[in-house]
Amino acid sequence: MTAIKGQVLQLIEKLPDNASIDDIISELYFKIQVDAGLKELEEGKGIPHDIVKERFVKWTTK
Repeated sequence: MTAIKGQVLQLIEKLPDNASIDDIISELYFKIQVDAGLKELEEGKGIPHDIVKERFVKWTTK
């Protein structure tokens, strides 16, 4: 079994027995987005905390 297949199976097994296909797809999509974000951080593409704070203040005071 590939590592990715194993991760997907573990993710599905953690869901409740009554989980729908939409629930499974949502969880997989969330995992894909988190993994992509972590990869960007590893590549130095993240936004420094100070800049995020500045932007957040601008967004919330409009």
